[in-house]
Amino acid sequence: MSTPQVIVVMGVAGTGKTTIGPLVAAALGVPYAEGDDFHPPANIAKMSAGIPLDDADRWPWLDALGAWAHDRTGHGGVVSSSALKRAYRDRLRAAAPGIAFLHLTGDRALVESRMTGRTGHFMPTALLDSQFATLEPLGADEAGVEVDVSGTPEQIADRAVAALRHLEPVA
Repeated sequence: MSTPQVIVVMGVAGTGKTTIGPLVAAALGVPYAEGDDFHPPANIAKMSAGIPLDDADRWPWLDALGAWAHDRTGHGGVVSSSALKRAYRDRLRAAAPGIAFLHLTGDRALVESRMTGRTGHFMPTALLDSQFATLEPLGADEAGVEVDVSGTPEQIADRAVAALRHLEPVA
C-alpha cells in the first residue's frame, strides 16, 4: 500500500472487527470508524431480538459506510462492516472505489466462544449460523486479504498490517 487506502475490516460477528479495527488503524496512522455506529436504531432492535437483517435493512447502512469511506478517500481510514456478501462489498466499492478489505476469518467454535465471552453487544450468538451461511469470501478480483483470528488481538493486528502492507490494488 503506497497511498492511504480505506480498509474495511469484514467478517462474521465475533471475529474481532471492533477489537482489531482500531489496532490496525493506529498502526497505519489513520482514523477508525465503528461500523455498528452507522446502524439505524431499527436495525439494532431487530438484531437484539435475534432477527437477522435482510438486504433492505442493510442498504441504507452500507450507503452510510460508503459515504464515510468516500470522504476518507486519499486520506485513509479503517471501518468495520460484516460485508458478508459480494453485493455488499460491491456497494461499498461503488461509493469508494479504492477501498480494500481485511477479512477476519476463524473457526466457528472459536468465534462462538469469543461471542459468548463478550458483554454489551447487541448481536446474539443465535445469529452466528446465519452469518456463516451468508458469508461469501473475497473473490480473486477483490482487493483484500484474509487473516486468521487465532491468537491475541495484537498478534492478529500485526499479521493484518503486514498483509495489508503487501496488498496490491486490484484493477
